[in-house]
Amino acid sequence: MDSREYYVYITTNKTKTVLYTGRTDNLMQRITEHWLNRGDSKTFAGKYHCFNLLYFEHSKYVLNTIEREKEIKGWIRLKKEKLITEFNPEWSFLNSEIMEWPPRDAFHRGDLT
Repeated sequence: MDSREYYVYITTNKTKTVLYTGRTDNLMQRITEHWLNRGDSKTFAGKYHCFNLLYFEHSKYVLNTIEREKEIKGWIRLKKEKLITEFNPEWSFLNSEIMEWPPRDAFHRGDLT
């Protein structure tokens, strides 16, 4: 039986002008990877420095998470802002609430192979 948790999340840049929606099975590691990619123009989140967590939700079912990510990505910004505000009224960066921030000994999962 699979006991993993799956997450849909929204990150932003320092000035909160860009929103990035993603999904993962390891939220802390994924946020770390966005942080490591900051400034890397090969990725959207890296190019726009979107590593500040504003919103997340979890599910036990990967297919639900995939569908939810697609749904949120299809929304206009105003609807995404409403979702974030309902969850996080101050639009606080939540990184330090879910993990040590900034991360020490950070690595990309791909670096392990």
